[in-house]
Parts: sequence; structure tokens; C-alpha cells
Amino acid sequence: MTFAAQELRLISALVVLLAIGLFLALPFVLSIGAVVFLPLVAAIILTIILSPLADKLSAWGIPNTLSSLLALLVFFAILALALTAVLTPAISLYDEVPAMVDQVERHFADLQVTFAWVGELNRQLAALSGDGERQVVIANPTMLEQAALATPIVLLEVLLTFLLAFFLIEARVRLRRRLLLDRQQVGGSLKAARAIREVQDRVAAYILTVGLINTGLGVVVALGAWALGMDAPIMWGGLAALLNFVPYVGPLVMVILLGLFGLGSADSVLVGMIPAAAYLALNTVEANVVTPSVLGARFTMNPVAILMALTYFGWIWGVAGALLSVPILLTLTALVDHLGRPNLIGFMFGEPLFRTNILEMQTED
Repeated sequence: MTFAAQELRLISALVVLLAIGLFLALPFVLSIGAVVFLPLVAAIILTIILSPLADKLSAWGIPNTLSSLLALLVFFAILALALTAVLTPAISLYDEVPAMVDQVERHFADLQVTFAWVGELNRQLAALSGDGERQVVIANPTMLEQAALATPIVLLEVLLTFLLAFFLIEARVRLRRRLLLDRQQVGGSLKAARAIREVQDRVAAYILTVGLINTGLGVVVALGAWALGMDAPIMWGGLAALLNFVPYVGPLVMVILLGLFGLGSADSVLVGMIPAAAYLALNTVEANVVTPSVLGARFTMNPVAILMALTYFGWIWGVAGALLSVPILLTLTALVDHLGRPNLIGFMFGEPLFRTNILEMQTED
């Protein structure tokens, strides 16, 4: 048993090293092949989310192909309504952007006058450092040019995502049967069935619950924007609901947008910061009181893990990766809970990599 334990520890060390190497190399592979991997991952997440709806439609007697298509169309309709509620008022406000920019510049000019001593201090420090060399600035493409170049790729990825999601949802029954029946042992089939059910239930329930919470938050923000006399309150409510799907980063972006809009439409800085301050207070209550009490301990995730997932997948795929980070983290967490959570800290001090002895598991099987 001593030799077997040493051999097991050596194998575990190799597994840890391979996992670390994979973790470090995976971003470069996924970012280079984003046109292929991003639609595939997004389609898998959509399949996990929409499979319960497709199963319910199939239970009502609707054919599997039609139920899969209806489930995907329901998601597409909700997404289209949300984007329409945000983009339509935003387009109507586009003509007012130059005036708002001028107003923001005036406010910042007033602040610069108030804090002129800071600028003088910076100039003195720059003179002392001798940083007077000319810098060559290379002209970058404008935002419209970048959007025009990126539009065909985005459309291709969206189309590929929905096609993959449809075929995966339509084939969900066959995939489940293959995962369950192709196992050589009954215990493996039971573990596979539990893992599939846990991943599907956890991710779908989380998205549904968070979607309802974010919808309620959007309604409150829209009512608050209407009460404060802001233009396009429905747009602000839709933005608050959509951005709240990205933890931490989304609310921060919302505060910045409300602050800039308030400064661009108000006569004073204090009045202009009222919408951002009100949303910050509302989001604090939602994030620390409402969401934890509704989701409960089952969906509670470590904030460090959420931030790491946001950074990791946001670095790889940008905004799409940030949106997919939490569902991916939930999926991986559910799988790890069934396959066994590695004891990485204890492994460095001589403990087994997994708390359950693999040799004992093989003896029981």
C-alpha cells in the first residue's frame, strides 16, 4: 500500500502539472480559435439553459424538433425585446449626445478650475522629470470603422451559435441516452445521470432566478428614472437589467453611464450625480440582501472565483466571455462537486489530491 500510495501521489502530481499547463495555455488556444470555440461554448450553455423548457414542451406532446425550435425562439424573442427596449431609445437620444458632451466638458472645466493646484503640481513634476520629448501618435481606426469591420464576424458567430444550440437541444435525448447507457458499470451510469441533472438544474435555475431578479431591478430603475425626470426611462431599466448579468463589472459600468448622463443633463455636479448615487444604493441592497436571500446557499459562489472567471473569460472573449463566465463557472462547479473537488492546498502538504481514496473507490466498485 505504501508503494501504491507513492505511485498515486506521483500520478496526482502529474495531473496537477498538466492542469496548470492547460489552464495557462487554454486562453491562447481559445482566443485564436474564438470563431469556432466561442459559438460552441455559448451553444452548450444555451442547451443547458433551454433543455428544461424543451423537455416540458415535449411532455405536452409537441414533437422534439419543434419543441427544440420553440425553446430557442422563446429565448431569441426575450433577447430581441430586451435589446429593442434599450437600443430604440438610445438611437432617439443620439442627437442629444453632442450637447451632453459639451455639458460634461463644462463641468470638468469647473472642476479643473477648482483643483487647479493639482494640474500645476503635475506640470512641475513633469518639468523636473524632463519629459519634454515629442511623441508620435499613430491614428487608430474610428469606432464606426471598427464596428463595420467586426459586424460580419459577429453575425457569423451569432448564426453559428443558434444553429449549434438548435442541433444540440434537438439531440439532447440521444446524448443523455448515450452518456447513460454506454457506461460499463451501473455506478458510472448513476453518477453520469446525477451530474447531468445537477448541471442542468443548477445552471437553468440560476439563470431563471437571476433573470427574474434583474427584471425586477430594471423595473425599479425605470420607475426611478421616470420619477427623476430622466429621458428614456425604459432604456435605463433595460440597461440595468442586462448589465446586472455581469457581476461587479456590469453595475460599475451602469454607475459610470448614469454619472456621465447626469452630468450631461444637469446644471450642477451634485444634481447630476443623483441618478448614479441612487442606482449605487439600489444595487447595494439588491446584491447584498435580495439576491443572496433568493438564491440561497445552493447558488452561493466565492466572489474571488467569480472575479477570476470574469477576468479569465473576459480576457479570452471580451464582453461575450464576461457574460458566459458565470454560467461556465456554475457548470464547472457542478461537475467538480460530482467528480470530486481536488484538495490542492492539502496536496502541497502531503495529503491526497482527493479526499476520497481512489483505491477504496475501486475496491467498492
